[in-house]
Amino acid sequence: MKSSSPDRIEPEKILPERILPERILVVDDEPNMLGLFKKVLEKEGYEVATASSGEEAVKMLGTEWFDLLIADLKMPGLSGLELLKKVKSLVPTLPCIMLTAHGTIDSAVAAMKEGAYDYLTKPINNEEIKMTVKKALDLHRLTREVEHLRERVGMESGSANFIGRSKPMRDLYHLIQRVAGSNTTILIHGESGTGKELVARSIHQQSARRDRPFVTIDCGALPETLLESELFGHVRGSFTGAISNKKGLFEEAHGGTLLLDEIGDTTAAFQSKLLRVLQENEIRPVGSNKTIKMDVRVLAATNKDLKKNVEQKAFREDLYYRLAVVPIMIPPLRQRKEDIPLLADHFIRKYCERNRLEIKWISPKAMRLLADAPWPGNVRELENVIERAVLMSQGAEITTDALFMEPVKEESGDPLRQVIRTTTETVEKEKIAAATQQARGNRSRAAKLLGISRATLYNKLKRYNLID
Repeated sequence: MKSSSPDRIEPEKILPERILPERILVVDDEPNMLGLFKKVLEKEGYEVATASSGEEAVKMLGTEWFDLLIADLKMPGLSGLELLKKVKSLVPTLPCIMLTAHGTIDSAVAAMKEGAYDYLTKPINNEEIKMTVKKALDLHRLTREVEHLRERVGMESGSANFIGRSKPMRDLYHLIQRVAGSNTTILIHGESGTGKELVARSIHQQSARRDRPFVTIDCGALPETLLESELFGHVRGSFTGAISNKKGLFEEAHGGTLLLDEIGDTTAAFQSKLLRVLQENEIRPVGSNKTIKMDVRVLAATNKDLKKNVEQKAFREDLYYRLAVVPIMIPPLRQRKEDIPLLADHFIRKYCERNRLEIKWISPKAMRLLADAPWPGNVRELENVIERAVLMSQGAEITTDALFMEPVKEESGDPLRQVIRTTTETVEKEKIAAATQQARGNRSRAAKLLGISRATLYNKLKRYNLID
């Protein structure tokens, strides 16, 4: 059902439909148990990874993304309970199901107290496995949706909300989680369109300052004198046009977070004044002889190579190291192309809903064209292309014609293309299955819902083995 207001967020439409299988890590020192879980869960459509020890599991959790952990309590080396404690420190929201024998129920109860979602008692019934896993993943999805809603509050419309499961993005998520709780200054590097402000907002939302203001200013858009007035405030009569006292953004952000965007575009004189503010935790409004103490976490962002600017004497070295206590580099879209299908699906839904259109989907050929593009404007450019394509496409399927993009020469043997192709086919298969179900098996009606001919639908049903 469509919203009566384009600004209303319907809960069931907050997140795009899942187009990748949920990933489960099973940890047990008994190979037959690993085989049992892999067989049962893969039949249910999950992607299953296995580890034969707690130590191996910890390494995998540090480099890969999982939606659920299943671990035996009794293992040599790192026990299941010790593994659970490490998991809760590494990935606090990851649900964990523990495996135990009849004689060790007390250990399972102890695991529940440490944050385990549930436990299964050996010997395990296959149906019990499926039911418990489904409940745990349902809870995990709900938890993610709640977090998604929290982060969305106050965010600009159009942010991609960190959509992506590529390794560069998982590394970024983990780094943000590690630094968000501190008060240290952070320098966010990233090309235009990668989402530097989004990273800053996420850091703020995951910090203890989340209920206080998040304030941002584009330092490169203002001349030096006006920038100082905006940040530090001014007193009446301090310059022509200062007809009253004005509170600066540092004061506005008191108790919260201030993002200094495009910090690399500031002058040497301003950099000197900013350094003094960061060192002394106080500001002096323009034209005043009094200082004001402040409690503000400062984040800075830039699309420039500030290290090179420091070498070229174009940026103060002492300010650079004061800002870059923790540097965060946002990967450009060309380095995480496997996320393009997820991002494209998100933007298609967003602009279909905004324009009150039936949900559209993108053809495999068009998706390959998106995957091959260099994307100098990164996620912002992709969003613009998808918004235009949603409006220009006539039917339910977005074709290459609606993208207005030139094909890029294909590189043979590119493994990333296969990942994109596989993900695209998964999206197409799910859309066809959903339309067929909505049409209650009526292929003519399903083809109409999809905006394709009945013959095309029949060929795709055969291709994906969706014909009984």
